[in-house]
Amino acid sequence: MTKKRILFLGETYRADAITWMNGLKEFGDFEIVTWELQKSSVGFSRISRLMELLMAFFTIRKIAKTFQPDMVIAERTTSYGFLAALTGIRPIAIAQQGITDLWPHNSPLFIFKKMLQDYAFRKADLIHAWGEVMANHMEQSNVDMSKVLVLPKGINLSHFQFKDNQDKPLIDAIVTRALEPEYKHAKILKAFGILKKKNIPFRLTIIGDGSMRKTLEKLAIDLNIENEVLFKGKTPNEEVAQLLQESNFYISMPATEGVSASLFEAMASGCFPLVTDLPGNQSWIRNHENGILIPNGKFKILAEEIQYAFERNLWRKAVVERNRKFIEEHANYAINMKTIADAYHHLIMKSTK
Repeated sequence: MTKKRILFLGETYRADAITWMNGLKEFGDFEIVTWELQKSSVGFSRISRLMELLMAFFTIRKIAKTFQPDMVIAERTTSYGFLAALTGIRPIAIAQQGITDLWPHNSPLFIFKKMLQDYAFRKADLIHAWGEVMANHMEQSNVDMSKVLVLPKGINLSHFQFKDNQDKPLIDAIVTRALEPEYKHAKILKAFGILKKKNIPFRLTIIGDGSMRKTLEKLAIDLNIENEVLFKGKTPNEEVAQLLQESNFYISMPATEGVSASLFEAMASGCFPLVTDLPGNQSWIRNHENGILIPNGKFKILAEEIQYAFERNLWRKAVVERNRKFIEEHANYAINMKTIADAYHHLIMKSTK
């Protein structure tokens, strides 16, 4: 039987996109061809990117004529999702990446983005909500909810294996988010600066790179915690899994959050999670039950809560064991991606009748 073909529109370097495509190949036996914008959206490059976007329809149609895809899928409802809806290829599956994809809310382009998103929602045959918080936004946007599949892609549980390190005599914390302003690493460093003054033993591993790296390295020196903080930079996925297994705390303090694969990976690996109190995290973390939710930007509270959890290792041991079971039941890549791949096959079969 000839493999079914999918045209993927989105940023192929992103871990989420790689997981999505690999899962479709593994569990749906799909052949995939990709297209993405090449120009940067920063500074003067925005003009080149806009021109590329205007020509995108014709470029995508040319690829489709050569590749003859059986369906098109796209991430981000306001950009690639809109382009997918324009192509005329059916069926169409689009994924909302953030809580709304309409970010920032004060953008002068907000109304324009909303129009693009509404068009994409109307034209899509299947809409992915990777979590309930996204589905709630869709419902508020009057989306036909019969088209919405509420299911995270999940993570590879054979790769992110469980290890209980809650008996360690120190806080061995890890952060796995990009070093960009929206992830507020400075707040995390300030919290550990407070712990240092209290002589609480810790090691903090920060994985990833970004525009804030030099600033954060200087801040670590200013806070006198440079000897306890390790900036790992870009790290292979296999090593990230190992470092998560070696850690006992996971910390993430972004200003906004959709569905975080990084949080799933940490929960699966046995790290106790402390994350920002946001709707996207509230779907998975119940405060002081299976982790701790921190008010946005409140680094003093973060320091207090880290200390509180550190002093209660028996409680943490019970938490991380429950979290592993929760991830096995709700975010298992093998189960969830098989469900998604089957849904695509059903759509393709339905469209050819």
